[in-house]
Amino acid sequence: MGLFSKELSNVVEWNESQPGVLFWKWTNQEIKKGSVLIVRPGQDAIFLYNGRVEGIFQDEGKYDIESQIIPFLSTLKGFKFGFNSGLRAEVLFINTKEILCKWGTKNPINLQAPGLPGGMPIRAFGTFSCKIAEHDVVIDKLAGIKQIYSVEDVKERIMGSLDMLVMQWIGKEGRDMFNLQMDAMNIAKGIQSDLDMEMRKIGIAITDFKIESFSYPEQVKKMQEKAAAQAMVGDVNKYSQIAMADSLDKPGGSRTASDMMGMQMGMMMGQQMINQMQMNQMQGGMMNQAAPQMAPQAAPQAAPAGNEGGAVPKFCPNCGTPTGGMKFCGNCGNKLA
Repeated sequence: MGLFSKELSNVVEWNESQPGVLFWKWTNQEIKKGSVLIVRPGQDAIFLYNGRVEGIFQDEGKYDIESQIIPFLSTLKGFKFGFNSGLRAEVLFINTKEILCKWGTKNPINLQAPGLPGGMPIRAFGTFSCKIAEHDVVIDKLAGIKQIYSVEDVKERIMGSLDMLVMQWIGKEGRDMFNLQMDAMNIAKGIQSDLDMEMRKIGIAITDFKIESFSYPEQVKKMQEKAAAQAMVGDVNKYSQIAMADSLDKPGGSRTASDMMGMQMGMMMGQQMINQMQMNQMQGGMMNQAAPQMAPQAAPQAAPAGNEGGAVPKFCPNCGTPTGGMKFCGNCGNKLA
């Protein structure tokens, strides 16, 4: 008799062999006398009878169903295991842990952009976490028709509305479409709030939502990289310091670093020479502007034509007649120069 009853007994448990499952329903036809229930950490066990919740067991451990469980069930307190008979009941195991899942937009999200009639196509990627929040709602909405429900089922439901939510939150007025990553935390919080409100209708909570990156078209990436490179090269000292630091991590780095230091010094000297030349040009310009003010009011008259031989006196030394700049005196004919 003892051997026979042992053969009829069973163990009601869930070993979670499949990852990412939110709930799993024990499927044996009936619970035999001598059966035990095992509740592992991170699990709840819910007894169902005729689709109605009889009891919820949340403490981990091993329970004898006949002596430790049935006496506490609402409508089955008086149930007695007869010879060769069992209890036709269901046990729903709930995973109480948060489950992480990756997500990504199905299609590019087109944001309005000047000069792009079709908009700027942007993709987004990240992760979300979920868990069962309300047992009654899960049983009413899901467990009645499903034996198992996983995070992939949640993801499938979420992805139906995720693209629209991402578009709504990244397209808000005032956001820079080229710097969405800077505001990723606020965008993620908004999306999480909307998703959580929707998923709680089936008893599941979205406990976390993260945006890891936004993906732009390849042409836009190249333009951003080019702009960043030009900005870095614009600062000669910063560019050379980064290049020198990078060379230290490579074979022969010390020699390369020395070369880079020499190049940096040369570039700095060249920059100083350019600055000095610019300063000299500025000073020369200032002197040229001041030169007309320093010039005498009247330039000396040039000697008349034919007076290349030397200076001509104003008066003839022979007769005292004014010379008028001539080489010969008009009165006495004396040679003046």
